[in-house]
Amino acid sequence: MASLNMALFAVALTTATSILPVSAKLNIEESRLTTATQAIPEVVSRYQVFATQLGDKYSRHSDELKVTQMVAHQGQRLWQQAARDVQSGHLDDRSLYWNRLAMRELLKTQKPGFAIAGWQQEILLDAVEKSSRGFSDIDFKQDAEVKILLTGFDPFFLDRNIDQSNPSGLAALALDGYQFKVNGKQAQIETVMIPVRFADFDEGMIESLFTPFYRDNSIDMIFTVSMGRDDFDIERFPGLNRSAAAPDNLNVLTGANKQKPIAPKFNGGILNGPEFVEFSLPIKAMQTVKGPWKVNDNHTVSTLKGGEFQATSLAQLQNAISVEGSGGGYLSNEISYRAILLQQQFNSQIPVGHIHTPRISAYDVKVEADIVNQVKGMVKAAAATL
Repeated sequence: MASLNMALFAVALTTATSILPVSAKLNIEESRLTTATQAIPEVVSRYQVFATQLGDKYSRHSDELKVTQMVAHQGQRLWQQAARDVQSGHLDDRSLYWNRLAMRELLKTQKPGFAIAGWQQEILLDAVEKSSRGFSDIDFKQDAEVKILLTGFDPFFLDRNIDQSNPSGLAALALDGYQFKVNGKQAQIETVMIPVRFADFDEGMIESLFTPFYRDNSIDMIFTVSMGRDDFDIERFPGLNRSAAAPDNLNVLTGANKQKPIAPKFNGGILNGPEFVEFSLPIKAMQTVKGPWKVNDNHTVSTLKGGEFQATSLAQLQNAISVEGSGGGYLSNEISYRAILLQQQFNSQIPVGHIHTPRISAYDVKVEADIVNQVKGMVKAAAATL
């Protein structure tokens, strides 16, 4: 029966693509669904019930508001089910990613029970994006005295490994809603998943996410997490500019490289800020956590004239042009930079910084389990310093 369901799911995807209206062309991410369905069918089909239910309700509803609410609800259900599965021992972040794309494809290829305009379709796509990433599921309980927000990333470089996982995304699913005691206080972690797309960053997704927390001083610590190098790196000096000549998940290139770094965009303009900023995480406490990997306080940066070196202070970097921050020249560095810059703009004292996890190739459940456990330990150790 399972194999039959997967076969039907693959046929549905192929059929949807064949009847695709020109006005609703699939993007690069969504177009990879066919390949993924063939390569990892059990991963792609795991949450197909949510897309199936979405399609059924979508075709019957004729009220625009109810359709938007329904789409957002289905996205949130997908997020919550993925988190439940990971926390119950099914350590895999990939099904969430692929079934979010299946929902997006459905919204582009199937007509609702009313005449939908292009701008209305964009609202629905945004609704399923945000809700299935946990944005509408940030729910700190009333008894939470220490509140921690943690972000993970989607899988990326999928044209290299269609079955790629991202340990940071797995950590986000594993830790969503996690509660623990620290110094006699009740602590809680809430998490969200960030897309690997330059456009979302340029349009202000990160600022939109963090602004309410900095403005209201409503949480106690922020961690951004991504997949990185050989060990754990806590990135001390994120840099302003993009310089990685690597595509995002839409195969978009910024045109930046190490000889020509480019500042990110923000709401139609250029992101303005210092060339480098500095984290405020309790690094010494985090380094006490034992595990398979070292936890590095990474000072490595690269500047246009100075090349790569170990920076000792922000003062040393004051007149430099950033090429790579400690977190590199890609979106891992950028989410950290934006989070810290916003903290400074709000004059907030909320500790914030970035954890780069060890990298994996494709999917490795044992290694990823160890990574998640060490991330959890570092977050708890950091919380104990509050």
